[in-house]
Amino acid sequence: MGDIACRIAEAACNWLFWMTCPRHALKLMRHIIGILLQNEAGALTRVAGMFSSRGYNIESLSVAPTDDPTVSRLTLVTSGSEAVMLQIANQLKKLIDVVSVEDMTRGEHLERELVLLKLRIDPARRDAVRGYVVRTGGRVLDPSSECFIVELLGSEAEINGFMRELATHAELVEVVRSGALGISRTQRSLRVVG
Repeated sequence: MGDIACRIAEAACNWLFWMTCPRHALKLMRHIIGILLQNEAGALTRVAGMFSSRGYNIESLSVAPTDDPTVSRLTLVTSGSEAVMLQIANQLKKLIDVVSVEDMTRGEHLERELVLLKLRIDPARRDAVRGYVVRTGGRVLDPSSECFIVELLGSEAEINGFMRELATHAELVEVVRSGALGISRTQRSLRVVG
């Protein structure tokens, strides 16, 4: 019975917060959330399940080990109002495997994403496409005659612009994106303090 009462109280608080929240806080915004997670079987499933069960969308997700073998860093991108982001952070902190949560978008941060593109290019345009890739900061990884594979590291906006421009000169055969990675520019770090 206590669990049901807690859920009702939480829902009432969320409704009250939502109804009294200023309109500027209801604006949907893209957020990069960094999560330190215990390196345990099922931990990622529990995070994804929390998002799914509450109807939140994960736009991108990247997980890798940290310098501490017991902890992984999960970086995810989602969109929502400030009220929704507060609710997501609070729900994540309740998960047993979650060590720490930080919304990178609340402060100065760096964001990078890697894209690999497989292109089909008219032979007459190969040099122009190669020149554009290099000028943009990308690299040609495989310039074979069957397909042209390139990479670019940049922000989501830079990668989207790069892909739009390339699509006007070549056929995009395959697109592989890593999803955003983010790191705070402040001295505060998302680490396990031990």
